[in-house]
Amino acid sequence: MLKLWNKYRISNIPSLIFLDATTGKVVCRNGLLVIRDDPEGLEFPWGPKPFREVIAGPLLRNNGQSLESSSLEGSHVGVYFSAHWCPPCRSLTRVLVESYRKIKEAGQKFEIIFVSADRSEDSFKQYFSEMPWLAVPYTDEARRSRLNRLYGIQGIPTLIVLDPQGEVITRQGRVEVLNDEDCREFPWHPKPVLELSDSNAVQLNEGPCLVLFVDSEDDGESEAAKQLIQPIAEKIIAKYKAKEEEAPLLFFVAGEDDMTDSLRDYTNLPEAAPLLTILDMSARAKYVMDVEEITPAIVEAFVNDFLAEKLKPEPI
Repeated sequence: MLKLWNKYRISNIPSLIFLDATTGKVVCRNGLLVIRDDPEGLEFPWGPKPFREVIAGPLLRNNGQSLESSSLEGSHVGVYFSAHWCPPCRSLTRVLVESYRKIKEAGQKFEIIFVSADRSEDSFKQYFSEMPWLAVPYTDEARRSRLNRLYGIQGIPTLIVLDPQGEVITRQGRVEVLNDEDCREFPWHPKPVLELSDSNAVQLNEGPCLVLFVDSEDDGESEAAKQLIQPIAEKIIAKYKAKEEEAPLLFFVAGEDDMTDSLRDYTNLPEAAPLLTILDMSARAKYVMDVEEITPAIVEAFVNDFLAEKLKPEPI
């Protein structure tokens, strides 16, 4: 059962996912909304539709001006799922307003579309008044629901960043905005290996993660560790992308700071460095390789054995 939780990145319940029985590929991640919106199955088999089709219709600015969705053509787009009642949403919105302005001032074609999860139109209007971008009208509940279904939204705040063709660049826009306040790396194409930080640690809960702990007091140790892991991470990501599937692992390098110390304490890991681990928070399981020297061959064998289910888990 836990394998299915990890495979489909389930973070809350109840969740209902529809699959293509022939290929095993995900047709829809948010089946509960499908059942609510289409109880008679008129849209069956509920496959994903292009962003342009789902977003089609008028969009609003907070001054009441209305624009057609065709105005988005040629732009990168951030689809922002948020609500005023959610404190982390309000915190992110303050940062995102500044990021939006910096990107626009740099001459980039970028627009954000607010998809509200507010509980009333008054709350939506109050919250939207703080935003310099566009929104799906609150009264257009069907379109808001279709966008939630399209991206399988399981929690807020969520910022999905799209390329000008409407294809997903990253689902981790929230993390990217918080990590890159100067927006130097916009539009935030995913990195194969991340340096663990307070802002991206939330991703540890999304599925199994390879974490290489290093002694960051050694100059260049973290960067060397990323370079060691990166070819293996790229190989795994490319393999699953070719199958149109999400990679079964995320890859991190962790230095020495309070957050890393807390992670070691929570998962009951030894203080050794380097220390090669795979942490599976949802299964409350860990896999540990404590060796004096970490080599690419050791990492690749460790990853392959994990994916082949040859490793014995220890409880977290």
